[in-house]
Amino acid sequence: MEGLLRSSILAASRNRRIEELVTNAPVSRDVVRRYVGGATTHAAVEATRELLVAGLTVTLDHLGEDTTDRAQADAVAAAYRELLTALQQAGLAERPAPLTSRAEVSVKLSAVGQALPGDGEKIALEHAREICAAAEAVGATVTLDMEDHTTTDSTLGILAELRADFPATAAVLQSYLRRTEGDCRDLATAGSRVRLCKGAYKEPASVAFQKREDVDLSYVRCMNILMAGEGYPMLATHDPRLVEIGIERARFHGKQAGKDFELQMLYGIRPNEQRRLAAEGHTVRVYLPYGAQWYGYLMRRLAERPANVLFFARSLVSKG
Repeated sequence: MEGLLRSSILAASRNRRIEELVTNAPVSRDVVRRYVGGATTHAAVEATRELLVAGLTVTLDHLGEDTTDRAQADAVAAAYRELLTALQQAGLAERPAPLTSRAEVSVKLSAVGQALPGDGEKIALEHAREICAAAEAVGATVTLDMEDHTTTDSTLGILAELRADFPATAAVLQSYLRRTEGDCRDLATAGSRVRLCKGAYKEPASVAFQKREDVDLSYVRCMNILMAGEGYPMLATHDPRLVEIGIERARFHGKQAGKDFELQMLYGIRPNEQRRLAAEGHTVRVYLPYGAQWYGYLMRRLAERPANVLFFARSLVSKG
């Protein structure tokens, strides 16, 4: 049943008619407010400030996928540069340690041109390099988000290029892909920041595990590889079992809480738990999306954790 619900949500995420209906529905505002840090740079900076005051760290994602031309890719890159400047001016961008920063940015390469015909990969690399340089200048870091499996090799190739000049650039690996254990071994090296998540795209069985328990087992195997390595693991999960396993595995491998690894959760999901873990001395980074193009992001989050649909349904009932 959960698999069917997930497939239905992902199908809805690509339906323009449903997007228009949901986007324009007044009852959607409360849902968006919970999961998205605002539509503007100013709103995102203020949301970041609130999280930092609460003892959390932040990674910001400018919502702008489905880039179809060079001008749009240029605009997304410019939005990231504007955001980084605003974070610096607000005194929120600083790097207390070589591999961490209080506020960093997450970049989807598709949003900066990766899928454009012809020179798309080159355009994405150029834009990503500009964003990394802007982040370096203000003391922030950059994480390259991972998308569907067809982009994995391209994204890891661009990562390697960027790390030559910006070694703190982080990778994202998805435990539902069958290849990810091997990618973890390749990236579990000194100075390498790696975010491990489960994955939120619909993938064929030939490349991805389909059952939840298989994805979770893969997550634990990948986590062990990263914790045993010399890099900086970033465990992105809301599953209490996986959080506890991650903390135990970090302790087993001699990684110090608040220094050698971090936990990551999405904005609006388990906020009390985020604060509790931070109070215990863990670095907890909140993935904070912002921007007007929130629909695709929100639908993938619902698909990733179908229980979130209950929150959306309650909003519809209470405001309908």
